[in-house]
Amino acid sequence: MAIAALVAWVLTALGGFVMLAKWISSGGLHQQRDRTTHFPAGLVFGHLGLAAAGLVLWIAYLLLDNDRLAWIAFVVLLPVAVLGFAMFARWGAGRRRSTIGVTSSGAATHGGLPAEQTLPIPVVAAHGVFAVATVVLVLLAALAG
Repeated sequence: MAIAALVAWVLTALGGFVMLAKWISSGGLHQQRDRTTHFPAGLVFGHLGLAAAGLVLWIAYLLLDNDRLAWIAFVVLLPVAVLGFAMFARWGAGRRRSTIGVTSSGAATHGGLPAEQTLPIPVVAAHGVFAVATVVLVLLAALAG
């Protein structure tokens, strides 16, 4: 179970890096100034940083076989999941807005989509599925520990 959790976590991270690269290359960081993006950099990098810290803790758990580390990694995953769901909700709401060409402030987008709207739907979906699997597998492994 613990190894399955690691695999799911790594696959989730790979999808996350694909989305991060696409968001940055589509101007996500530059869109912070004019608030075109609905993904504040703190939200994006907070999610990334906590997820990476949790993964490091999980690898330490696997190497050291210390049950406390498994539970700490699980607890770290909880805000990661909340931040991820917040981004998913913003992404979904933005997809609805971008179909009518209006930002949340009511201004027309003038053809310039928020960076998060360039994320590939299959990658977003796979990232979410693997993220849920990761949380469940980490919890089950911690409980079995």
